Amino acid sequence: MEILLVLGVVIAAGLVLFALARGLFHFSQGHRAQMDGTVQENHLMQNRMMMARVKWQAITIILLVLIGVFAAGS
Repeated sequence: MEILLVLGVVIAAGLVLFALARGLFHFSQGHRAQMDGTVQENHLMQNRMMMARVKWQAITIILLVLIGVFAAGS
């Protein structure tokens, strides 16, 4: 059970990193989006990536708490 939780933490942390990198990429493309006239789509994608990052961070924290609870119980 603990191995599955640790694997879940690693996967969720990887998804946090992916959402962060993708959000930073869209953030860096702000000037280009302004020149192309796609500012709304760029802002929407930045917000989506921020929400995805927060979601995966919450899942990671929950899994870490579960690991702590199981470790304290045994």
